Amino acid sequence: MHDNFLVAGRDGLLWCYIIEPDKSARLCSLEEVNSYQGSGYTWVHMQSDEIDTALTLQKLGLAPARIESLCALETRPKVQDYHDGMLIYLRGINRNPEADPEDMVSLRLWLKERQIISLRRKDRRLLSVIDVKESLDNGECPPSPIDLLVNIVNCITDRISETVDDLDDELTEFESQDVPQNESRTRLMLARRQAAALRRYLAPQRDALEAVTRVCKHITDNQVHDIRMDYDRMTRYVEDLDLAKERAMVLQDELRNRIAEQQGMRMYVLSLVTAIFLPLSFLTGIFGMNVAGLPGTESPDAFTILAISMVIIALGITGYMLWKKWM
Repeated sequence: MHDNFLVAGRDGLLWCYIIEPDKSARLCSLEEVNSYQGSGYTWVHMQSDEIDTALTLQKLGLAPARIESLCALETRPKVQDYHDGMLIYLRGINRNPEADPEDMVSLRLWLKERQIISLRRKDRRLLSVIDVKESLDNGECPPSPIDLLVNIVNCITDRISETVDDLDDELTEFESQDVPQNESRTRLMLARRQAAALRRYLAPQRDALEAVTRVCKHITDNQVHDIRMDYDRMTRYVEDLDLAKERAMVLQDELRNRIAEQQGMRMYVLSLVTAIFLPLSFLTGIFGMNVAGLPGTESPDAFTILAISMVIIALGITGYMLWKKWM
């Protein structure tokens, strides 16, 4: 059953697993988790903002200070090592319906030698955790809590990669446009905002992954290698987001310059038209005055002479502009 279809009760529980050393996993109850004495480990996934979540965490043996940290409203990626376990805050891409990817989902983890507890907030489902759950259901069971943590981090990093690549493709599409579209300014602003929002959490998350390799007491060389790989990937994504911000700024400046150039060209054309018709308007204004003494009022050829004179003047001004290369 997917996390999408699981609804936490008042106790905040979404699922509990017992993972045995033979790499088999089975769903279980909270009581079975508390009474488990095997050589495997347990995984409890919860909702942090239910009414009795704190009471459930207390039943799992967590100290009040740890419970308060796991149920905090706002978190930033970091790692804190304690004598009884390790507290880890991570952020994952929000792939929920009608959600913005930059609105990243918080995942809180409490890691011990034989147990891992993960929490997320209501209606903030993290698809990376669901992927790991499905792998357990398919028999792909990590041998230790740290390996389970590595799998979660890998899935989170993979989805971050997809989002960063999508952002890069969007900016590449902008760069290939010869003529800016009407909605380009808004889309560029959104892309720049998305890059900044993602980097806000990915930079400390990169540092948190590095801290895991330093402070975790039961980590093996292979696990360190896997987390280092995710650390290197996260570093590259942070650099890509920095570059994306710069590219978006350059594209915005180029778009503004293109718009200003188009507006300047239109004003230039209007100025040329005005320069050609200004003397003609002056002549029509003079001969259109309803006063006595105007020349040609009694001559039947006066209008023809005036019209021909105006055409000659217009052609003369146009020729002068062409000679000066103003047109």
